[in-house]
Amino acid sequence: MPTYNKLVRDRIPEIIEATGKSFETRILEKEEYITELKKKSYEELEEYMAAESNAEAIEELADLLEIIKSFAELHGSNLNEVDNIRKEKAEKRGGFEEKIFLVQVED
Repeated sequence: MPTYNKLVRDRIPEIIEATGKSFETRILEKEEYITELKKKSYEELEEYMAAESNAEAIEELADLLEIIKSFAELHGSNLNEVDNIRKEKAEKRGGFEEKIFLVQVED
């Protein structure tokens, strides 16, 4: 039986069960959940970086957004509040639409 030892989406056990396979899961404590969610964010970011099509990239961005949603909830917030803060920062400092690459600043 393969060992995964990783955070999975909530319905994965149900999906595995439907295939008739046996599996083992456990519920993480908060600190371990945070650690595993951070690991999962890197995993999904790597998958985004490796995406070879727009469709793959969008799917991986959706996975990253789900992780961001979970992080926001851990911190007592939600995606709407995070997006409002994003908008405020964009208003004050701009976004990344202009593709500006800072080379150096004179001291």
